[in-house]
Amino acid sequence: MRSAKGTLRLCITRDPANFPRCVDDQRAITRNVPANAPHLTLTGMATGDWAVALIHDENDNRKLDTFAGIPREGFAFSRNPPLGFGAPRFDAARFPVSGEAQQTLRMRYLL
Repeated sequence: MRSAKGTLRLCITRDPANFPRCVDDQRAITRNVPANAPHLTLTGMATGDWAVALIHDENDNRKLDTFAGIPREGFAFSRNPPLGFGAPRFDAARFPVSGEAQQTLRMRYLL
């Protein structure tokens, strides 16, 4: 991460239609973690395919700031898929959970 300011906003979902935002997914897991403590452990996740989206909300305004459609703050996705225009599809970020699973996300900053 380029700074320890702000909050990491995490969305974990099993619903491809609600990835990466988790807006209408009542079963999604969302967490806010201080950016200066970027580790998170979740327990009790159901078996199946999940995908993670993460933003580094440096100014704590509860959204990913953009300029001309380009993110001004950091973001990451499970499996660290290659990016084109926009967020990756669920299939590119999904990972299986069956018992214990671990993901290390690489933050990306474009501006």
